[in-house]
Amino acid sequence: MTATVGEDDLVEYGFRRVIITITAVLCALLEIVDTTIVNVALTNMRGSLGATLTDVAWVITAYAIANVIVIPMTSWLSQQFGRKNYFAVSIIIFTTASFLCGNATNIWELVAFRFIQGLGGGALLVTAQTIITESYPIAKRGMAQAIYGMGVIVGPTLGPPLGGYLVDHFSWPYIFYINIPIGIIATLLTLTFVKSPMYGIKLKASQVDWLGIVFLASFVGSLQFVLEHGQQDDWFNNDLIVFLSIVTIVGLLLFIWRELTYKHPIVNLSVLKDGNLRIGIVMCFILGFGLYGSTLIIPIYTQSILGWSATDAGLLLIPGSITTAFLMPIVGNLIQKGVPQGYLVGIGFLIFFFFTFWMYNVITPETGVENMYWALIIRGVGLGLLFVPITTLSLSTLKGKHIGEGAAFTGMMRQLGGSFGIAIITTGITRFSQEHRVNLIAHLDPTRIEVQQRVALLQRGFMSKGYSANESLGKAYQILDYSVLKQSTILSYMDIFLYLGILFLCCIPIVFLIKKGKSKINPADAMH
Repeated sequence: MTATVGEDDLVEYGFRRVIITITAVLCALLEIVDTTIVNVALTNMRGSLGATLTDVAWVITAYAIANVIVIPMTSWLSQQFGRKNYFAVSIIIFTTASFLCGNATNIWELVAFRFIQGLGGGALLVTAQTIITESYPIAKRGMAQAIYGMGVIVGPTLGPPLGGYLVDHFSWPYIFYINIPIGIIATLLTLTFVKSPMYGIKLKASQVDWLGIVFLASFVGSLQFVLEHGQQDDWFNNDLIVFLSIVTIVGLLLFIWRELTYKHPIVNLSVLKDGNLRIGIVMCFILGFGLYGSTLIIPIYTQSILGWSATDAGLLLIPGSITTAFLMPIVGNLIQKGVPQGYLVGIGFLIFFFFTFWMYNVITPETGVENMYWALIIRGVGLGLLFVPITTLSLSTLKGKHIGEGAAFTGMMRQLGGSFGIAIITTGITRFSQEHRVNLIAHLDPTRIEVQQRVALLQRGFMSKGYSANESLGKAYQILDYSVLKQSTILSYMDIFLYLGILFLCCIPIVFLIKKGKSKINPADAMH
């Protein structure tokens, strides 16, 4: 059994602290980069594994479901096994599963190994957060939070360009193999340098809340599946989506009942009595919605409309992420000096609205990097002002072990916010595109002289290349149809940016519901 270590004894100095910081940030980055790195490799996976588009989408879904199941249980698992042991085992599971993913011979092997990888990865985020903060003395914990925040915000952006480079220059298994050396180094460093406090009561197998685990897994797993596959399966016209939606609701109700009545709950729901935590998890949900939603829509727009490569589309997001990383230590410092988090969050929401409104105005079929560059820098500023204050205010009025329990809720809600954002945005793009297409076709009156001239011009162009009059006319109409499709898609992206902006604008009044916690928030509390 690991000896108990007091909280003050966990503070490190000099070389040890640097090593622990690097280890924790590396592990958090590994987990987050792996949520987006596969997006650009799906086409290659389909080809080499002989899978359909629906099958290959499970590579993303399996990882996300495993993540969302493990995150709420992380605080409890750390208490049962000791944080160092739990963290090291999670890295080993993640690294081993990465190797197995790269060696998968069919799509369902890959999906199974991705699920195992997600179970290991889900633990890395919240546990890395705790380790990195407890290694810093209270006076410097604002900086610790900022360092961790850099990894969380930059991670989703690094995935697509890194994945694009590895796929273009090597092959898709290398997006998994790249984790192996980092995982081995992180495991050795964890076992050598990380200290492990033991807290809470170690339960016997018979006392463990097995039913709670089953209800939690069925509720969040079904919800994640519905969000990931709803649009492609036509939502509630699909029997499986309807069934899993019922499982989600019933699972949630049974989970709440179980956790409120069982002596040793897997997730302590009583912590939600705290008003600031309730407001904070709503804001974490909105933050996840905006972060993952905008990270999804910009690469889709640049690749499908502007014809950019996956690597170029990913690289576009990097300057904004660097801006966020630069801003985070400054924001951490402001919070330690007593600047109310509510003010920073309100300004962050307003700046994010400016970003979406800017994008709404600049996207066209010919938009260049120069049109989007400063908009994405503004997005980076908005995210920098949101992440650290939301995390600290969520936990500002909690004490002791409730801090870790509250952090599990903020982590889960950020993930679920991202899943809801992606589901709603992909559905919105499809529905809005259909609507705009109908409206645009209604304006393409064949009797109008402009339409006739355009068709005739296109027809002559094809006839000059040797096509017959009828073939040329057919191709002319195809080009016209493609133009309508392209324009209707752009209009749907504009709608998404506008509604996303309105959502963030509507969130500003929530700031006034925040109760004042400690005059200076101890950012350590936000990191459990």
